[in-house]
Amino acid sequence: MNILERIRGGGEKAAVMETPTQPENWVEISESVSRLCSFDARGGGRSISVKVIQDSRPIHDKVVDSFLNKFFPSGYPYSVNEGYLTYTRFRALQHFTSAMLHVLSTQCFSTDCPSGLWLSLCCLLQILKDGMQHVGKLICSSMGARMDSEPKSWRIFADVLYDFGTALDVISPLCPHLFLQVAGLGNFAKGIAVVAARATRLPIYTSFAKEVHIYGVVQEMKATPINTLNPQRTAMIVADFVGSGKVSSPAELRYREDLLFPNRLIQEAGSVKIGQPLHRILSPRLVEQLRGTFPNEKFLLHQRSNKTYMVLEQSASGEDALRGWLVAAFASDMERSGISSRDTVLNEAYEKMERVFPTFVSEVRSRGWTFGF
Repeated sequence: MNILERIRGGGEKAAVMETPTQPENWVEISESVSRLCSFDARGGGRSISVKVIQDSRPIHDKVVDSFLNKFFPSGYPYSVNEGYLTYTRFRALQHFTSAMLHVLSTQCFSTDCPSGLWLSLCCLLQILKDGMQHVGKLICSSMGARMDSEPKSWRIFADVLYDFGTALDVISPLCPHLFLQVAGLGNFAKGIAVVAARATRLPIYTSFAKEVHIYGVVQEMKATPINTLNPQRTAMIVADFVGSGKVSSPAELRYREDLLFPNRLIQEAGSVKIGQPLHRILSPRLVEQLRGTFPNEKFLLHQRSNKTYMVLEQSASGEDALRGWLVAAFASDMERSGISSRDTVLNEAYEKMERVFPTFVSEVRSRGWTFGF
């Protein structure tokens, strides 16, 4: 039995018959670096250890390699998606400027505080700081679903809000009569910002400022190719498919996203508004009528005021939303081109969707998208 079979297990019988009494050692040489590798299967466990025994590379290469090992993921650049280096560069810039701002605001806050109120303010400000952060958590917890679908926009919002809170800390000594109110509002803003930033960190990492500070965060977010379909990204790939028959990949779409106004309507995708309460847009009679137009579907579409309102059942999946979006886009395209009247356009668009949907959803999956809305 060779070493690979032992690592994989080799079956219970083979393990009993050929369990080594001593660790297996071998030397690997790559790019002037010699490494001693050891495989130990004693005691029923299986472990591999690697130790550098000789490194004849120049000092410069050693320093660069040490830097990459400490600040980049193991296996970089092959273990991360394209765009990670751009993201990390702007992320480091944002951390550096935030640290400078924190030092500046803390110094202003502590040295210029009205001396007569110092002792009481120390207690009150600590209470405000902790209390406001808890209030911020409660506020942000009610927006969790929105943060999941728009992590980039919320990440930028969190940074802008943190800068706003820092600015209030800096100017609070200029308002001695409103010192507690201004300082408290600053801590409140920073508390919300911290919660929002932490809540959006995971989806950004798993997918993979002042003028320059905010710019760095925006570029950092744009460099992140998130492969989960939210309403904005869905509208964009549907518009691409209706116009050209192709679907953009996450890397191709990332720089076209509107991070500041993610809820804008895209006319080429049918100007779809999703998530509206049923009773606000549909009457019981209209619901029955639309049920006949979309039989056995988990979505309903209603066109009104140059918008298409889509209502989804609670059990609807991402594919159901894609079906509805595609119908809305085809209907809008037919109306603009004058092919069909408004009375018959939904029926014709639905029939067209049924014909092309298997091709569309196959293309969406092959481009690396997942249905997360």
